[in-house]
Amino acid sequence: MAKSGTGKSGTGKSGINLRRARILVTNDDGINAPGLKVLVKLAKTLSDDVWVVAPESEQSATSHSLTLRRPLRERRLGSKRFSVDGTPTDCVLVAHHRILADRLPDLVLSGINDGGNLAEDVTYSGTIAATMEAALLGIPAIAFSQQRGEDGIARWKVPEAFLPDIVRKLVKMRWTKDLLVNVNFPAVAPEDVTGIEVCRQGRRDEGTTVNETFDPSGRRFLWIGGYQLDTSEERDSDLAVTAKGGISITPLHLDLTHRASMKSLRELFG
Repeated sequence: MAKSGTGKSGTGKSGINLRRARILVTNDDGINAPGLKVLVKLAKTLSDDVWVVAPESEQSATSHSLTLRRPLRERRLGSKRFSVDGTPTDCVLVAHHRILADRLPDLVLSGINDGGNLAEDVTYSGTIAATMEAALLGIPAIAFSQQRGEDGIARWKVPEAFLPDIVRKLVKMRWTKDLLVNVNFPAVAPEDVTGIEVCRQGRRDEGTTVNETFDPSGRRFLWIGGYQLDTSEERDSDLAVTAKGGISITPLHLDLTHRASMKSLRELFG
């Protein structure tokens, strides 16, 4: 049987000895993404046992999807470094059941995503999905995303300055069942960060769009979304915190039950 300092047996316990912890790093931007390289570098300042299992190619917006109708291939790219030709969820499962089966991870870190994962993004994000799968497996997990600047480029100075200490603090708390944490870094210089705030998941004023356009041959096609504007009237959400230059920390939970509706539904069907 695989052994772990945390794993399913550790759900609900508080405190992880980071220096002795086994850390799994993954993402949705792919094994060669700059943000993954930064996260691995920072993770190695926290632990001597850092493993990378990430998608072979970009898997943005794949959400919590599994590959069920074709086989997967894992590839060893180096010491403690693997790629999987599947989704972020596949990567966590392959790491848990195969690559790290001798000793399960104590902590999963996902990212650093190229672009924010705010508000309703969490329902689409492969970065978040990797931490969802870890939470289902009983492993504490944190997702990290870096917002892009006005030029459309994500820069990594803010996570380099703040991420390690955020992890050190988060692992001190009690990780209850099905909990994961979503962290977003603003597109500002490190000295301009206004603070670190624990806040709720927001909701944008405008949803995803579907745009009609034409290819060079004049044939019509549709393009979903593009990048949504992080606008909202809310003042206590991840959108608001990052908009003013703060780092947002949002605890998420896998139980999607809308408990406020249960009484009225029971009356209808009782």
